[in-house]
Amino acid sequence: MLWDKPKCIVCDKEIKADEMVYVKMRYPKRKGFTEIKAFLRNEAKFICEECFNKK
Repeated sequence: MLWDKPKCIVCDKEIKADEMVYVKMRYPKRKGFTEIKAFLRNEAKFICEECFNKK
């Protein structure tokens, strides 16, 4: 899970670099953090733009 590639939670499509995505996550309690990709990979759920626009 830690090193899995991010996938859309609706269609299970792999999220590619530079692709527009929507992120579902809780607002972080901590102040600053530097590794945004690692944080998102561990704490967020992704929805690809295609699935988001279908709703």
